[in-house]
Amino acid sequence: MQVGFELNGEHLDLDVEASVSLADLLHSRLAAASVHLGCEQGVCGACAVLVDEEAVRSCLMLAVQADGRRVTTAEGVARRRGGRWSEVEAALVGKGAFQCGFCTSGVVVALEELLAGDEPLTREDVVEQLSGQICRCTGYVPILDAFVSLLASTGRMREEGGR
Repeated sequence: MQVGFELNGEHLDLDVEASVSLADLLHSRLAAASVHLGCEQGVCGACAVLVDEEAVRSCLMLAVQADGRRVTTAEGVARRRGGRWSEVEAALVGKGAFQCGFCTSGVVVALEELLAGDEPLTREDVVEQLSGQICRCTGYVPILDAFVSLLASTGRMREEGGR
């Protein structure tokens, strides 16, 4: 099947098998190093990408479903900022909020989606967003603290139960 989509700002037209997942296409055929094939069942979040600015698990999405859409990997997050780290990436690095790095790309994508919104967020909002990401090294606390610190520094933090 023919599929055309934007990947990290570049338009692609490809022939793909109807049964190929977006994760397989990105990782194996297009060499998107940040798309990690973890559980391949939508549980771990290591394959998360932004599709039209919404975080999705690319292992659960067929490549043909990306037709006509914008797909952004963790590499694309930095690329659209002129190669500089995004605020999320800088916050994680600044707080040492990564260990082996397997989950980091998916975490970055999930948090980028959250940061793109306009509403102030609570710590619980961040916990909920990260609930779809599995960190094999149990680095959740530094990841959470780094992002909450970023929100606080940008005035986007809201107290629990507040409006």
